[in-house]
Amino acid sequence: MNTYSIIPPDSRLKERIQQQIDNLNKPLGALGRLEEIALQICLIQQTCHPTLQHPCHVLFAADHGIEREGVSASPREITWQQMINFTRGGGGVNMFCRQHGFELHLVDVGVDYDLSDFPKIIDRKIARGTRNFLHEAAMSEEEMERALQTGTEMTDRCRKNGCNIICFGEMGIGNTSPSAIWLHLLGEHPLEECIGCGSGLNPEGVSHKYKVLSAAVDRFRQKYPAPTPEEIIRYFGGFEMVATVGAMLRAAELGMIILVDGFIMSACMLAACRLYPATREYALFGHEGEERGHRLLLADLHAHGLLQLGFRLGEGTGALCAYPIIESAVRMMNEMNTFDESHITKYF
Repeated sequence: MNTYSIIPPDSRLKERIQQQIDNLNKPLGALGRLEEIALQICLIQQTCHPTLQHPCHVLFAADHGIEREGVSASPREITWQQMINFTRGGGGVNMFCRQHGFELHLVDVGVDYDLSDFPKIIDRKIARGTRNFLHEAAMSEEEMERALQTGTEMTDRCRKNGCNIICFGEMGIGNTSPSAIWLHLLGEHPLEECIGCGSGLNPEGVSHKYKVLSAAVDRFRQKYPAPTPEEIIRYFGGFEMVATVGAMLRAAELGMIILVDGFIMSACMLAACRLYPATREYALFGHEGEERGHRLLLADLHAHGLLQLGFRLGEGTGALCAYPIIESAVRMMNEMNTFDESHITKYF
């Protein structure tokens, strides 16, 4: 499998950064989570004066074999229809990228449709959707490698253009199902606690989804009684999800800030951390979504979403909306005076 060299940021600068934060002209800890964010970003960049450069958003798209089992309220064709919509600037992801100055990359890694007539979509199609993991592995080892490599390639492309903060989104009808199973198996939570309504299933639909996923997990356990993280990721993952894992791992390897979106992107971060635990040190979590298992995911990752806006759109929209908070933390470090600079008596 693709290998990455990911090490935690050097912590020796932590005391100096904290002193800088504490000496800004404010009561101790008065800017709350902005101070936590600033400390993490300063450690990632190994400086008391961090910068945000050329923010990029990469949206990977693919279809899922498990969708054929009726586990989603939305039909498969929504994946390709939305991808075409994105090329015309009409999606939620387009709006927020424009608002916050992100360069958007659209990548087809497995959409069940010919998108070759749309040059704004980067063609890295591995297959026209994964296989149905109710009956067999979603992808082969070679396909998993290709997905990881595509993610790595996209992060490299962004970095080459000067990017040091990156976030990811997805488009793939049915992808809350593999995300729920990743959470179940990688996080060791009861499956029923990991499954939600996705794009809008009613209670009967959620019950059916549970039965399908439970049967899939039972068959998997018969084949893999003691599975590795790699086997879990490959057997259930979507191409867009595995590509995101590769992109996250490469971003951590390059020392970039990773801004994580909702349930599916958090599942990808969990998978990345099961492969390379130090990846977590580079992640900031933009949004705490409505999907049932997302709070479990965040707890497993020792994280709290910056926003709770009730989003369940996907596409990376929650992460994009959180970007101004990240920017505020960086501005705090660079633009706010210390007590000495502002000639104010330090009052704590």
